[in-house]
Amino acid sequence: MARKLRIQYEGAIYHVMNRGDHREDIFRGDKDRKLFIETLGQACAKTDWQIHAWCLMSNHFHLVVETPKANLVDGMKWLLGTYTSRFNRRHKLFGHLFSGRYKSLFVDGSGNGYLKTVCDYVHLNAARAKLLSAKEKLRAFRWSSYGEYLQAKGRRLPWLRVDRLLGEHGIPKDTAAGREQFEARMEWRRASEDCEDFKEVERGWCLGSEAFRKELLAQMSEQAGAEHYGRGIRESAQEKAERIIAEELNEWAGKNRIWSGIENWNITTHLATRTQTEK
Repeated sequence: MARKLRIQYEGAIYHVMNRGDHREDIFRGDKDRKLFIETLGQACAKTDWQIHAWCLMSNHFHLVVETPKANLVDGMKWLLGTYTSRFNRRHKLFGHLFSGRYKSLFVDGSGNGYLKTVCDYVHLNAARAKLLSAKEKLRAFRWSSYGEYLQAKGRRLPWLRVDRLLGEHGIPKDTAAGREQFEARMEWRRASEDCEDFKEVERGWCLGSEAFRKELLAQMSEQAGAEHYGRGIRESAQEKAERIIAEELNEWAGKNRIWSGIENWNITTHLATRTQTEK
């Protein structure tokens, strides 16, 4: 059966999203949302995940997760399976809760703004979905990590890592002044939102530099099998084909230069011999 290839490596950052089966609700109320956050915290304790951002909507969720131990697949299997069991038990249901395989987008963690883009996308999700009125601040939406960023360190969830996102916003320290600056920047971002820079988050398979993309394509080329599919796999195959063509062209050009050199040498030798003879 065809399936997407999951590339894993130590320190990888992913934007992960999954929806309810048939787009049905995966949270029927605040108790379910609290249950998911509790389960996510347990998953982080088991896997050493670091969460940079999260948002819970009615029928889907978003996570920006960093995996120090290259264990996204095992961690997501535990998280989704455990939450499904607990949700079904609580509501006296059975069967699938989530729709197929989760979507994961690779995020370049080089510090060049890619993490900021994807975390801003997650934190602005409620505003884009019109769950907040124009007069309400972003902090009014309870079910995202945005409000946690505005809390003092001792009051926020222990598995939420804030330093990298604050740094990409140009905020060097997690202080009261820094958190005020972060809130002001996010409210400005919301008011002036241009969705152009979010298109790759919504439609792409990686968010990063060209060098980052090529490195991922190389890994995919090595690990992909006949059972795998996806945009990254197609790009990997195209990249490989382009590389082979380039190598063949370079080889042909090299041979052409060699033959050209031989021909020039033959002509020069012939002329020199002829000159000597005519003398």
